Amino acid sequence: PFNFSAYIDFLKKYGHNFIRLWHWEAPKWRYSLDRPFSFSQPHPWKRKGPGLARDGKPKFNLFEFDETYFQRLYHRVQMAAENSIYVSIMLFEGHMAQFAAQGWEFHPFNSENNISKIHCERLDYYTLKNKEILEIQEAYVRKVIDTINDFDNVLYEICNEAGNYSTEWQYHFIRFIKSYERDKPKQHPVGMTFQYGGEQSGNNANLFNSPADWTSPNPEGGYREDPPLNDGRKVILNDTDHLWGKGGNPQWVWKSFTRGHNPLFMDRIVDLTDRTITWAGKARAEDIPKAEEIRKAMGLTIQLAKRFNLAEMLPLPDLASTRYCLAKPREAYIIYTYDSNGEVRVDLHNVTGEFHVEWIHPVDGSIVVSNNVQGGGLRIFKSPLKEDAVLLLYSSKRR
Repeated sequence: PFNFSAYIDFLKKYGHNFIRLWHWEAPKWRYSLDRPFSFSQPHPWKRKGPGLARDGKPKFNLFEFDETYFQRLYHRVQMAAENSIYVSIMLFEGHMAQFAAQGWEFHPFNSENNISKIHCERLDYYTLKNKEILEIQEAYVRKVIDTINDFDNVLYEICNEAGNYSTEWQYHFIRFIKSYERDKPKQHPVGMTFQYGGEQSGNNANLFNSPADWTSPNPEGGYREDPPLNDGRKVILNDTDHLWGKGGNPQWVWKSFTRGHNPLFMDRIVDLTDRTITWAGKARAEDIPKAEEIRKAMGLTIQLAKRFNLAEMLPLPDLASTRYCLAKPREAYIIYTYDSNGEVRVDLHNVTGEFHVEWIHPVDGSIVVSNNVQGGGLRIFKSPLKEDAVLLLYSSKRR
């Protein structure tokens, strides 16, 4: 079993404050026939038979919830809340159904695995085609909401990587959650993430045109190397899962942050997982390259978020020659410089007063304080660090 308490401790070590709480839909699966099976339990519905499902355990009753599942969900969200960590609740998971060599044959909504006389084809589960299945899905989503509505640290993700065919189904559940929570004590942000589906993939337009509050895009538009400005339509979790699968680097962290996005890293964490890649079948692997640097860089962005009110800051690339600038003019500027000569020009023409100057190492967080500067013109700064750096300018009136 995964040591969730140790995972929380790991997040706290790096100062991280957000996780995706993954939902595996099938009790048994493997992505390749030459690998052992992976397993998951408990599930939202009781396994009480009569009869055995294809994995050799009692069949599911899709009209009776397994309270064990929802109790664990509650306690994990509670544990995260007690440690100031936000949790994105993944309600459905589409990648396995699309790409596992064996998986759907063990899924609860395969008729061979339930006593409820329910069956659908593999990808139809993520559509509006079957009214009875939709009603069961809605009952499950209501149960999740009822279980954790009291928490402030909750977000919802409709589905991980179901393809373009899922668009209207995902839109339906975004609206469904918003409607159901409207009369609840608390309302939570609802997200729609990239619809990876190989040749059936969706696009970023589906995400931005959705009724979702937040989204995680695919690489189109430069979200890997040169993230576009967040224009405020959605909160964006720029997630390596949907950009590389396994990838990322500390430069991407800072580029995302200074363009108004929230960087999110899909991390193997081999110290907790015994180097096992569960999603792809049990296989040995090391940490993703640059993982430690990415973890530290993300922790530093959170430190800055605590120092400054990011809700009042905007990505304003025209103010800095590197074009990576998050700022509230006249008060604070967070600028990422990746230039090998460490030089950055900052437009302070329209501001007055004195600014403190700090250079922050983008990974280890060490700080070099430079002489204060006055507003009122174009100012040129030279980094004392050897490689890329974060330039921090803030008004002396803040102290």
